Amino acid sequence: MSALVHCGLLTISADFCELLRTSTGLGRRRSASAARDGTAGSGSNRADDSFGLQNATLCQFCHFVPPLRPHGPELINPPTPRAQAEPGPIALTAGDPAGIGPELILRYLAGQPTAQRRNFRIYGDPAILGREAERLHLGTLLGTLDLIACSALPATLPLGQIQAAAGAAAAAAITHAAADALAGRVRAIVTAPIHKEALAAAGIPYPGHTEMLAALAGVGEVRMMLANEELRTVLVTVHLALRDAIEAITQDRVLQTIRMAHAALERAGLVAPRIAVAGLNPHAGEGGLFGREEIDTIAPAVAQARALGVDASGPWSPDTVFMRARGFAEFDVVVAMTHDHGLIPVKYLGLDAGVNATLGLPFVRTSPDHGTAFDIAGQGRADIRSFAAAVAMAQSLCAPTAVLPQP
Repeated sequence: MSALVHCGLLTISADFCELLRTSTGLGRRRSASAARDGTAGSGSNRADDSFGLQNATLCQFCHFVPPLRPHGPELINPPTPRAQAEPGPIALTAGDPAGIGPELILRYLAGQPTAQRRNFRIYGDPAILGREAERLHLGTLLGTLDLIACSALPATLPLGQIQAAAGAAAAAAITHAAADALAGRVRAIVTAPIHKEALAAAGIPYPGHTEMLAALAGVGEVRMMLANEELRTVLVTVHLALRDAIEAITQDRVLQTIRMAHAALERAGLVAPRIAVAGLNPHAGEGGLFGREEIDTIAPAVAQARALGVDASGPWSPDTVFMRARGFAEFDVVVAMTHDHGLIPVKYLGLDAGVNATLGLPFVRTSPDHGTAFDIAGQGRADIRSFAAAVAMAQSLCAPTAVLPQP
């Protein structure tokens, strides 16, 4: 891992900083301008005005960072004016440009009435989105969309491959959308899938959306919730090696997860949500025979939550608690200790309607419950149902009176 630098809003590696300057193409535009006026390498705090990059904050390492709201005049459609009291749009980040993210966004928006498309703002790469629109025979669609250029990749970028430039472009889109969400310019973010290896290749020191958005928002504690029409689960640990995840399970972390799940479901309209807390070990430790985490860590956290008025129970055996929660029969949500403990049951029920939501951010963020699907990228075969469900959940969670969709 290369040295970390602070580049605009995000602490990133020097490698990624360089990629933002070069691989995304935006840096090259500034470099050409700097060469013309003799300011190359001067550390100036101004960017290339010819691309609408005036007043951009420049990084001390690479002397370039895209602005929070870049507008390339030849490819970007200016936002439709809104009434003062009208809610802002929902941000849609295009994900890894070598995956199915651009297809998901374009096909979803193509199915919306033209007047409704103004409720969304796309953050992505114009050339990649244009290529995908042509491939899907939706060439006129881009002219109806509010599109923010976050990179300038070549339209020849290969599909279905792990690429540092693609990871950098995906991260740039996330960064811009998060900045607009923090400034109140968008009311929620729905993120198309990114590829963790592409992020790593770009030198980004975060394993996924959850951790990156937490860093951008400056919050220390966030949690992942996965939900579909039959089941919800919130994770105590997320993207860690299993050995490390077990070490990360502390009483305070379990309690914090329970409280965040409780608060999120209450905000979504559930009164006194019933929270089941799953154990870590087989049969929830069987009274200490198979491990003491339930006795020493999880049960005390459940007791603390109950003392705070939260309807939490457990630790329950992780191999049966999800059956009891299915259809929200006995529980409204299950708190699971590790990534696979919680996500396997939800994903087994189907990826077509699953939604990932990040709890603890100062804005709503959801995403579809699947990855970049490199194997079918560019073929027009992606299933958009999970993406549509993610948009629907974002809309419901940021409504004036939030109501979580029920089966």
